[in-house]
Amino acid sequence: MKAGIVPVTPLQQNCSLIWCTSTNKGALIDPGGDLDKLMAAVANSGVELEKILITHGHIDHCGEAGVLAKELGLPIEGPHEADRFWISRLDEDGCKYGIRGQVFEPDRWLSDGDTVTVSELELEVIHCPGHTPGHVVFFHRPSKFAVVGDVLFQGSIGRTDFPMGNHQDLIDAITQKLWPLGEDVTFIPGHGPTSTFGQERKTNAFVSDYALS
Repeated sequence: MKAGIVPVTPLQQNCSLIWCTSTNKGALIDPGGDLDKLMAAVANSGVELEKILITHGHIDHCGEAGVLAKELGLPIEGPHEADRFWISRLDEDGCKYGIRGQVFEPDRWLSDGDTVTVSELELEVIHCPGHTPGHVVFFHRPSKFAVVGDVLFQGSIGRTDFPMGNHQDLIDAITQKLWPLGEDVTFIPGHGPTSTFGQERKTNAFVSDYALS
């Protein structure tokens, strides 16, 4: 498995391109916008896209997912259906934030414990509410690698002051669902640089072991 990051939208959201090295087939996770930029990156990688995966329904993460899916004939999987509220607002939020947004219906809503396949890769689906009620994380256990969206960042955590956000749910999701996966797990957050769960357990001002003690 390999992965690359393409920042998109004025909010510099980390769209992830992941692919199976055996088949060179892959997926885009959270193609929120800047589709020309994304397609150039995919073409440069030589990866054949199979599907689109979505962590949650905020516009910078999925505003143009439906547009891309239609253009390329790709299925969309994710997020959890509790984020239908956010996806239904994409047109409205697009005007608000100056980002193109189009409402879509995923081909598959995801639940905690589901798996998604990307060619020969199998990713575990972990429902991590708090930032949004339907946020999911994608975890590739053999690589000890996760794409966590806006649940966790290097040195910070996702905002919970948006509608339907819940701070305690977010803390619980991180400490009860992500930390047990192992300190050696590397993750791509929704914004900013990559980190490891171990590093965040040591230094994160919101969810380090010290901060929560």
